[in-house]
Amino acid sequence: MTWPTGLKSPPHCLTAWKMNELDKILRNVLRDIQVELTDEFDGNFERQGFFSQAWERRKSPTRPGGHILVDTGGLRRSIRSEIRESSIVFMTDHPAAAIHNEGGEIVVTAKMKRYFWHKHYSATGSFGRKKDGSRRNDKRTRQLSDEADFWKAMALMRVGSKIRIPQRKFLGTSPEVEAAVRQIIEENLNEYVDNIDFNIK
Repeated sequence: MTWPTGLKSPPHCLTAWKMNELDKILRNVLRDIQVELTDEFDGNFERQGFFSQAWERRKSPTRPGGHILVDTGGLRRSIRSEIRESSIVFMTDHPAAAIHNEGGEIVVTAKMKRYFWHKHYSATGSFGRKKDGSRRNDKRTRQLSDEADFWKAMALMRVGSKIRIPQRKFLGTSPEVEAAVRQIIEENLNEYVDNIDFNIK
């Protein structure tokens, strides 16, 4: 970057030039943060926790040992982000996102009870059977039996009862997020300074 010699102060166009350079740096920073945090937030579903904070494991017998919040992948795929002026907004329109990300309670409704009964009968209908019609005692049938009992207990809950949903945060701030943002800002500023052609006379 070379200034014309003999000038005691920068030309008037310097202000606009500075603003353009700052805007360029800001855009690069925001894009890099968007890419980095998109990967990190998605990675929470693989880590099964919010960075180093592990999610509470399931207490129900459904999907034993399986990953949490990835049954259909809908919640994970719903996360998106937008760059708005000087900030980045991460969002999701998934109906279950808030209750999982923040934790809380849901109230049992008649519709939910019908769903629970449906799951119960689906489990019992899948029991392995012997030739005489009696239930097999193999591992799969025992698992289905546990699931059937679980869904039956859920279906027998009264309308208006509350079910606690533990917080399983996947979006938000954290020391890891703040550290990643600081590193990206520093890297972009260092890269900008390294590319400046200083020619001071």
